[in-house]
This record gives sequence, structure tokens and C-alpha cells, in this order.
Amino acid sequence: MKALAAGRRHRLAPVVLMTLALLFTGALYAAFAPSSAQADTATADDVAEGERLFITNCSTCHGLDAEGMDTAPSLIGVGAASVHFQIVTGRMPMDANSPQAMAKPPQLTEEQARQVAAYIASLGPGPTIPSEEQVDPALGDAAVGGQLFRTNCAMCHNAVGAGGALTDGKHAPALYDSTPTEIYEAMLTGPQSMPVFNDVNLTSEEKRDIIAYLYEQREPNPGGLSLGSIGPVSEGLWVFVVGIGVLIGAAVWIGARSS
Repeated sequence: MKALAAGRRHRLAPVVLMTLALLFTGALYAAFAPSSAQADTATADDVAEGERLFITNCSTCHGLDAEGMDTAPSLIGVGAASVHFQIVTGRMPMDANSPQAMAKPPQLTEEQARQVAAYIASLGPGPTIPSEEQVDPALGDAAVGGQLFRTNCAMCHNAVGAGGALTDGKHAPALYDSTPTEIYEAMLTGPQSMPVFNDVNLTSEEKRDIIAYLYEQREPNPGGLSLGSIGPVSEGLWVFVVGIGVLIGAAVWIGARSS
């Protein structure tokens, strides 16, 4: 029987089976993979308007075809999320060259930012703008998000997202005024000195948990005076100046009374 079965098996059968398996896997992924919000909403008119806005506001540094120049990198393949983040936070267009692009009031509207993002997305694949469900703090677990934030983010942004200093004139900004979409896009694209946390490092649900934790930090401080929310440094200084000061004053008063 084994000899008969071996005779019927064609030598190309493993190749055919492997090809069919790959095609089946690709079809399943295409059917069930989450669709991008950018791809669902962008139209040809959006892409055309985005190109016009890009040429007007960005091409001086990034080149007419977004291929980059000596003054700025190529944007082909950075994705819609990266472009949207940089524009809505006002970091781009930059006012001047500096160690770090500073956040400022945006020069383009939300709609215009999405149009430029749609144009850049049309040049090459990259991270897309997250959906409202992906960034909704109400759907996240703040307790889990706190653990993830302290493990991956607190060394730069402080344990409660208050920000902190970095090297070479850079800094990690405070996150209190950042929108859920901006926080998600920053984790997804890693702007400037920030590392990239793709869906392998932090899943979409874990990113949402971090957003939920950061939104919890915006509630009124239950302890009263926050002391800048920068941890034991300000708290220790407060104890030293006020506590030791009170003790010294009490000692002087006791000495004066005794004499």
C-alpha cells in the first residue's frame, strides 16, 4: 500500500499544497483584517486637494514629490498617521530649524490635515489614522494602561504624563492636552526622539488602555496640591524646605523662650 501511495503522489504536490495554503491565508487576512479609517474616507478629490496643500505648505523642505531634500526627509511610506499627527499638533510646518519641532497652534484645519495625509498615503503604504473606536478612552482599561505606561513611557514622559527633559535640547512633552488620536498616532509612528510602538510591541487594545490611563490623570488631584506631578523630586524638595524649615523655626523659638 505504501508503494502504491508513493507512486500516486506527484513530486510537485508539496509545492502546490504550499501555494494553495499561502493563497488561502492571504484571502483570510484580506477578508478579516481591519480596514483603515483613512482608506475608507479619502476620495480622489481629497488626494488632489492634499497634493495642492502639500506643494503650498510642505514642498519647500520635503520636495515637490515628497521625496525629501537636504533640509527634510522623504515622506514616502511614512503613512497618513504620521502626517496627520505632525500637522494637527502644529509641529509641521516648522517655523525654523531647531533640535526638536515644537508643538504650536496648527496652521491647517483638521480637514486639510487629513487631505494632506491622504495624499502622502497615496504615495506609499504606511500607518493609517486610527478610528474613533481605537482611541476611545471609555473602552480602555486604565489599570492595565498604567502598568504599560510606566513600563514603556514613564522614563521620558513622567509617571503621569507630565513630560520631562531629554538630551541635546530636546524634551518629552506633557500629554495632558493631547487628544486620544494624537496619543495613538505618536505611539504608532514614533515622532522625533520617541520610539515606534507598532502593533507587535503594543497591540491596538493596549494603546487604548494607555490612553484611558492618561485620561484618568486629567481628573482633579485627589491629594490637593500636585507639586507639578513630577514625582519624588518636587515632593522631597517640599518636605525639605517646608518640613526642615518648620523644625528649625521651632528650635529657634524654643531656644529663645529658654533664654
